[in-house]
Amino acid sequence: MAETAPERVHDLLIVGAGPVGLALALALKDAGLDIVLADTRPREAVTKDPRDLALAHGTRLTLQRLGVRDTLPTTAIRHIHISHQGGLGRTLIDAAEHELPALGYVASVGALAAALREAVDAAGIPVLDETEVTNLAAGDDDVIASLAGPGRPAGTLRARLAACAEGGLHAGDANVVEHDYGQHALIADVQVAGGHRHTAFERFTPQGPVALLPKGQGYALVHVARPETADELLALDDTAYLARLQAHIGGRARLTGVGPRLRYPLVLRYRRSTIAPRTVWLGNAAQTLHPVAGQGFNLALRDVWALAETLLRARDDSARAPSGATSAAFDAGAARILAAYADARGLDRLGTIRFTDTLVRVFSTDFAPLRHARGAALLALDLLPPLRGFIARRMMFGARAWP
Repeated sequence: MAETAPERVHDLLIVGAGPVGLALALALKDAGLDIVLADTRPREAVTKDPRDLALAHGTRLTLQRLGVRDTLPTTAIRHIHISHQGGLGRTLIDAAEHELPALGYVASVGALAAALREAVDAAGIPVLDETEVTNLAAGDDDVIASLAGPGRPAGTLRARLAACAEGGLHAGDANVVEHDYGQHALIADVQVAGGHRHTAFERFTPQGPVALLPKGQGYALVHVARPETADELLALDDTAYLARLQAHIGGRARLTGVGPRLRYPLVLRYRRSTIAPRTVWLGNAAQTLHPVAGQGFNLALRDVWALAETLLRARDDSARAPSGATSAAFDAGAARILAAYADARGLDRLGTIRFTDTLVRVFSTDFAPLRHARGAALLALDLLPPLRGFIARRMMFGARAWP
C-alpha cells in the first residue's frame, strides 16, 4: 500500500496581496523560504486603487532595495510648507537643507501595487487571487488557514507563520484601541496655475488639516473636516468647492480645477500587540492612522523591512547551528522570533502613533491658547534648524531615524 505524502507546510503565508503584503514577499524573495500569498480580490482590483501615498525618503530607499523604485511613477516633494489658519507662524522644510534630492515622493496606491506585483510574479512567488482566509488556527508547530473563494472548493493551508497584511481592525477586540476623530477626509486631484514647484502644503484648520501633495502637474488633495461639513463640501459644485478650498490655502497656490471627490471617515485604531502565536499583523491590519503627515504606509514598510530582517537573521542562526542540534531546523513562526521583531519595532511604532495623534489633537482646535502655542511652535521650527532637522528626519525615517 502506497504511503500518503505528508501535507505541505509553507514557511510563510501572507494574508493580503496589497502593497504591504507584496513588499514583505519581495523582501524575502532570496531567503530560500516557501512563501505564498492569498488575497480576496481579483488581481487587477488593487492596481486600480485611486488613492495616493506620500512616500518618505526612507520608504524610497526601501523600495529601491526591493527593486521597484525605478519602475514606479512618482512626483518628488522637495519643499514642505506648514502653516495654520487663524494665526501667525509657519515653517518650511527643504530637501536641500538636508542634502537630499527630495524629502519624499507621491505615488498612487494602484501604481505601487502594480510594480510590486510584477516583481513578485517575476520572482515566482505564488499569489492565490480571489481567495479569502476565513480563519487562522495556530497550533504548536504551524497555523492552519481556512480558505474559501469563487471557483475553488473550501480547504486549508498550513504554514509556520501567518503575516496578516490586509484587513481592518475590529472594534470590540480587547487587543484593539480605537478613537474616532470625528473627522472625514475628502480626497481629489486638484489643478494649479504655474505648476506645483515640487512644494507640498500642510495647512492646519480648526476642523483638521488640508494637505496638497505634488502629483504629476497638479496636486493630490486631502481635505479633513467634520462629518457635517464634509456633507456640505460634497454637495457643492466644483466651482464653489474650489473657492472654499482656495480660502483655506490663501495665496500660496492658485487652484484652477478639481476632480471627483471621495470621502472616508478618520479613526485611530491599533493593536496593543502585533504578534500572537504564529501570527503577526502588519499595515492596516496592525494600525490605521490619521493621514496627517502621511505616516501610515511609511510606518508599515518599516515594519515589513524589520520583520524580513528578523526572519533572515533567525534563518542564518539556524543554518550556523551545530549539526544535529534541535535549533538547526528553521521555524519562521517560533515565539522567540516574533518576540524579537515586536521588541525591535515597539519604539518606532508607538512613537509614530503618538506623533500623528498628538498633531491631530493639538492642531485641530480653535482654542485660543493652543492657537497661539501652535504659532509659537511653527515659528520655533522656522528659526531653529536643528529642531527642524529633527522633525524632518522623524518624518523621513521614523522614531529611530534609520536610513
